[in-house]
Amino acid sequence: MTDTASHHLYADVPLALKNGRARLIDNLLAGKAPDFLDDNARLIDDYFRHRYEKSVVGPKMDIAKNPYAIVALGGYGRAEQCVYSDVDLLFLFEKKVPRVAEDLVREIVYPLWDMGLDVGHATRSIKECISMARKDFEVLTSILDARFICGMSPLFIKLMEQIRTKFINLKPDTIISWLVETNRERHRRFGDSSYLLEPNFKEGQGGLRDYHTMLWIAKIKSGIKQRRDLEYYGYFSHDDYTRMSEALAFIWNVRNRFHLMMNRKSDQIHLEQQRKLADVMGIPAVNGHLPVEHLLGELHGHMEYVKQQHEMFLYEMEQKKRLKRKNKGLKTTQVKGLKFNRGMLNFISPEKILNNPRLLIDIFAESAAQRAPLNSEAKRLVKDFSHLVDDAFRRDSTVVHQFERILIRSSRTFEVLNQMLYTGFLARFIPEFKSVVNRIQFDQYHLYPVARHLLYTIKTLRGFDTDAGAKADALAHSLYKELKKKKVLLWAALLHDIGKGEPTNGHSERGAVQAEKILLEKSASPADAKIVSFLVEHHLLLVQTATRRDINDEETAVTLARIIKKADLLKMLYLLTVADSMATGPKAWNDWTASLLENLFLKVLNVLEHGELASGRAVRTVEKKRQAVVEAMTAEMAPDQLDRLLNLMSPRYMLYTPVGNIPKHLQLYAEVGDRPFVWNVARAPGADTRTVTICAKDRPGLISRIAGVFTLNNIDILDVQIFTWRNNIALDVFEVNPPPDPIFEDERWERARRDLEDALAGRLDLGDKLVRKKNDATPIRPYTAERPTEIVVDNQTSSFFTIVEVVTFNFPGLLFRVTDALFKCGLDIWVAKIATKVDQVVDVFYVRDFDGQKVDDPQQVAAVKAAIQDILPGEDPIHG
Repeated sequence: MTDTASHHLYADVPLALKNGRARLIDNLLAGKAPDFLDDNARLIDDYFRHRYEKSVVGPKMDIAKNPYAIVALGGYGRAEQCVYSDVDLLFLFEKKVPRVAEDLVREIVYPLWDMGLDVGHATRSIKECISMARKDFEVLTSILDARFICGMSPLFIKLMEQIRTKFINLKPDTIISWLVETNRERHRRFGDSSYLLEPNFKEGQGGLRDYHTMLWIAKIKSGIKQRRDLEYYGYFSHDDYTRMSEALAFIWNVRNRFHLMMNRKSDQIHLEQQRKLADVMGIPAVNGHLPVEHLLGELHGHMEYVKQQHEMFLYEMEQKKRLKRKNKGLKTTQVKGLKFNRGMLNFISPEKILNNPRLLIDIFAESAAQRAPLNSEAKRLVKDFSHLVDDAFRRDSTVVHQFERILIRSSRTFEVLNQMLYTGFLARFIPEFKSVVNRIQFDQYHLYPVARHLLYTIKTLRGFDTDAGAKADALAHSLYKELKKKKVLLWAALLHDIGKGEPTNGHSERGAVQAEKILLEKSASPADAKIVSFLVEHHLLLVQTATRRDINDEETAVTLARIIKKADLLKMLYLLTVADSMATGPKAWNDWTASLLENLFLKVLNVLEHGELASGRAVRTVEKKRQAVVEAMTAEMAPDQLDRLLNLMSPRYMLYTPVGNIPKHLQLYAEVGDRPFVWNVARAPGADTRTVTICAKDRPGLISRIAGVFTLNNIDILDVQIFTWRNNIALDVFEVNPPPDPIFEDERWERARRDLEDALAGRLDLGDKLVRKKNDATPIRPYTAERPTEIVVDNQTSSFFTIVEVVTFNFPGLLFRVTDALFKCGLDIWVAKIATKVDQVVDVFYVRDFDGQKVDDPQQVAAVKAAIQDILPGEDPIHG
């Protein structure tokens, strides 16, 4: 054969693979590739076999002296080859890897790299494989999935036999324990993908790794060769295996389509990608749910099945271990009509359910009491007999009592309620639940679909009763332990977002009506139903007030006290708020939010327990502070000078500033001299934030320039307290997140200080700098177009200030632009609160005009709204 002919032959092999994959992908897109994974793996197999047969390097190695085999590992070894999955290879040699093996790898692997395939390869002897598997169980699992492709098959057989006899058979329990613990750690890291809004197909709970773990354990224990053997060896029933295959097929299909959409390997589907994926997959809208909700709902359902099978697989394995221990028998149940099968609960027969429908709730109550899951057949029977959950069943006092026992007493409440949700029982028992089962909020603020979030809120509340709960939130722990009406609070937690079944505003008010109706139907007392309704209606009251209003203003606490009225109700509302925020996700719950909420709770509780704050008391508070400051500063400042300075301070400053901070502020004032400003940056106690206290000569636009400098240096503002003394000195206290790089934090603060000096001196054009920063940055895009900008000018909440509230999509320089617009409208900012919800931001400002008056003239209000709208991205705003 000529060199030219040989070159064409070699060129044809990768071309055949490339064309074959293209046809296969076309069939996948057309819905005509049911065996895509296997077919894709076989195409790659054919490439390796052709390369092996026509290899130029192979004959030079003297195969008699250096026999080798090409072995598929990992997902490729299982013949589960997704579009952009890695192709993991082992070039296996008997004793020593010859130097010429490198040429063999180049000859075989390089053309695949040129095609864009991600090929991982290793060249090892049998001895090296066994040695590495002993040291690294990750290597072992890849070998467990090994599949012979071509070459000398006896080598492959020898490797697999020695791996088993020299290692697996000697330490099966150690390996299995490692597999189980590794998977648990993966779950902790990646979360429960069976209900996360941004699931990880592979690593999260309910993902493909759960299936792989079951497969690896079965290979270790029984030596099974392929997935089908899970049924043949009795690990799965025929129905379970069929259902598992359907679940895996759906997950793999979504993963493949996602790979193609992203044009790369990707295992986590983010919110901004989900609508597009639903569109390209042609998912229809179903029962009022958007196509993307239908897609996520079905994906979550399949991943939930994988998760539950994995949990039952491990549970049954543990039960078998129990039987081998002395005096450890199988669990038994005293509930007539129920039985245990291999440590899992089941019904004795379908006829028992027909004769006694209450068994449908009894099995869940027993699951909670015994900490044992329902087996697959029991779950199927609950679904099959769900029609027995009718109005009479829902109102049955015994059934309701059993349900409330699960809510209150179960230490595994979330798992039991999750089984109720999965089997459809929960939506039959509370029909209003059906509309929130797969309801998704596209804001990256909530991590879970609504129904899952409700269950997670209950789990969080129950967690307050534990030692871990005490560490997470000491106040919530003590309040929950003392609470008398836990049942009522848990009902409120279960129903607090039930109004989100309709995708329109007002879910709290709508949910309150639904919750009261549900409780009355369950024969709750009218008083308890009213409490649940109140908690549902106002479940956002505390957190929105804490993050959007000045909690140091006595009007804020008094207003809330007038709404809530009772201390016990406030405690329940606080607990619900904390649990709701924690269950929403880290974007909703952090140290800063926790600090704000706790402070607000204590202020409102003080009002409820001791009556409304009186001006006389405020005067006495100010006088006590003056005396304390005088005592603290006597050694550093002459009494008459100190008295003059204290007289320059506004009553509001003296009332709301902690007494320990006033001497520090006076020291800052003493340092100002002829400088435009001085500042102090301090770590906030109990939170990973910074308190920046700025003492400056007041000037128009000071706040907007500070905000612009912070934005320029990637410092996020959380809260601002602004005080102007009577000698034209501004004392502004900013609560901020630290700069992004903790190692160079001091350098970043020094650069920000210089930037502020330049901005105040007119040497730095902040507007121009921030425009360039915005253009250079990756834009923050809204996930939906249904949430336009809101501009609200509120003259009702505060007696002394106009409150301007701006809800819009975030971009660099937003705070600078809004504060600059307010300044140009002739307004002084006294308090600013900033609450960022990932893609949206809520900026709230307490303002008065330069004459100290509220902005209540209609023309003034319209002018303020227009000025703010002019500096925002082009959207039609909602004005309030």
